[in-house]
Amino acid sequence: MLHHKCTNNINELSSYFQKSTTPAMTAILNVIQGLCFSDRQVDLQTSRNATAKTSDKLLLLLLFPMFEIKNAYSYCSSRLYPIYRYGKDMFYRIQNSTAIDWRSVNYVITRNLINRAGKESHGTRCLIADDTDLIKRGYHIELIGKIYSHVTHSFNLGFKGLFLGYHDGKSFFGLDFSLHGEKGKKENYGLTPKQLKSRYTKKRASDNPDYQRVVDYNETKVDSLIWMIRNAIKRGIRFDYLLVDSWFTSEKLLRFVKGRRMGCHFLGMVKLGKTKYTYRDKELTAEQLINRNRKAKRSKVLGYRYLTFEAEYKGIPVKLFFCKTSRRGNWNALLSTNIELNFDEAYRIYATRWSIEVFFKECKQYLGLGKCQSRDFDAQIAGTTLSMLRYNILSLAKRFCDYESLGDLFRGTCADSIQPTISERIWLILCNTVAKLAEIFEKDEDFIMAKIITDNEQFTKYLNLKPLTQAG
Repeated sequence: MLHHKCTNNINELSSYFQKSTTPAMTAILNVIQGLCFSDRQVDLQTSRNATAKTSDKLLLLLLFPMFEIKNAYSYCSSRLYPIYRYGKDMFYRIQNSTAIDWRSVNYVITRNLINRAGKESHGTRCLIADDTDLIKRGYHIELIGKIYSHVTHSFNLGFKGLFLGYHDGKSFFGLDFSLHGEKGKKENYGLTPKQLKSRYTKKRASDNPDYQRVVDYNETKVDSLIWMIRNAIKRGIRFDYLLVDSWFTSEKLLRFVKGRRMGCHFLGMVKLGKTKYTYRDKELTAEQLINRNRKAKRSKVLGYRYLTFEAEYKGIPVKLFFCKTSRRGNWNALLSTNIELNFDEAYRIYATRWSIEVFFKECKQYLGLGKCQSRDFDAQIAGTTLSMLRYNILSLAKRFCDYESLGDLFRGTCADSIQPTISERIWLILCNTVAKLAEIFEKDEDFIMAKIITDNEQFTKYLNLKPLTQAG
């Protein structure tokens, strides 16, 4: 596709929406304009004959869902195209690039957002980790395989996405992620030999950023999570608690968090299984601990019945909280390395973990998480990163608006960005009329339209059709 010369940048959208009747798009554009990052900061490369910087194209990619653009192919028929006349191949090259470090891109932008939100932040700072199913359709996707869903209790084609987020006491921001596969007992990822052979393959140099992503694919989730937490600390993220569900509570993760010198703690749910804890020099399971003390206290604030025990888990001092909603209810258990923590505070902090579930739901519903069907694994990483960044931008924009949820903000933005102007409405009516006349008189529709536009200069100016005709 031919390149179109374009000197516009992301700031042009401000004037485009300056008469907007809703604050949604204005808030988002204000957030994007304040990002202030360059190609050099995120180690991006822009060729000499390029029409725009790679960082500007990246910002444009972030706006796609706000304009109901599903992918680069549908971009050329969107309302963004008359403003930024980039070819769709330009966006494909960015997403398939082996040289872009999407982790660094995400951290540079997200840390900018967190710093801007820091002025209003209050409460407990938490890192939150969880995984989710990213369902795919094509067997030709690189590294694709069958994964087991603990929600539907079935095997599906796709990836397991492990995500790490940061909650500052008010808003959630996605920090990092890794895509994983499940080899299975036969180590064939649940695929037949023919399906394995049909998967797309791509050579990667070990010194390229995308190589680490392929390494992550076969790592255990706990090892990947530890690496991501260490990387977050290295990049300046500080937190008070790491929150996880029972799938990630393990000795290895507890020792890692406990070994940090920044005073952070672990807080996670545990299963009432065969795991034993050392309590008063005795090895007891969770159920045995509960049976030792049936006199449960009642929280006036939460209305829960609870028990607390100070014990050791694999030699690590921990505090266990057992709680249930009623006398006949089932017990649930929380474990923390903070011995000074009380039940009410532990429950309040752990309730923050729900924000990552909201993150999964809204990213999948509105922001394209898991929707990328490209066969290139690099494009899968790019698509997931862009979805996470969009959420982070909307998360900060929501703090400056009166919207009750991120979904409301997103819908307000879409309504603002796709509402046609009066000129566009007239243009659509004219196109439909010409099409009908051409059909009646058996004339060429394109010829009639060209005559109307070229032979009536004043008419063209009145309708402001120039950008519309360029858009095709």
